[in-house]
Amino acid sequence: MAFLLAGVLGFIPGITTHYDEMTFAGHSGALLLGIFAVSILHNLVHLLFGVLGLFAAKKSPPLSRAFLVVGGGVYVVLWVYGSAIGEHTGANFLPINTADNWLHLGLGAGMILLGVATTAVERKRSDSPVN
Repeated sequence: MAFLLAGVLGFIPGITTHYDEMTFAGHSGALLLGIFAVSILHNLVHLLFGVLGLFAAKKSPPLSRAFLVVGGGVYVVLWVYGSAIGEHTGANFLPINTADNWLHLGLGAGMILLGVATTAVERKRSDSPVN
């Protein structure tokens, strides 16, 4: 749900500062909450990620856990990518700034840990004898 919210808020002037500087992709002056660099593509990615998360949650607990682990991995890779490229280079197609990088690392680590922990709890639950 948070990804959907971020995607929607990225399209709202006022919540996204410098909204008139938003581009489809690449360097954009638009900042969600005045902190996080956003573009139309970046907002669409958040919306897509949110839809996938809701689909996984509705479908099954194992798919939800897989979404957390794989999605968290995607965010960690995005952190590595964002840390390796320059903020104002052509390679920064989403765009990503320093605040985004730290958020991506935190989200990625948190999602992976949550996915692994809930998988371990589920395995322990299924291995224990029924009362």
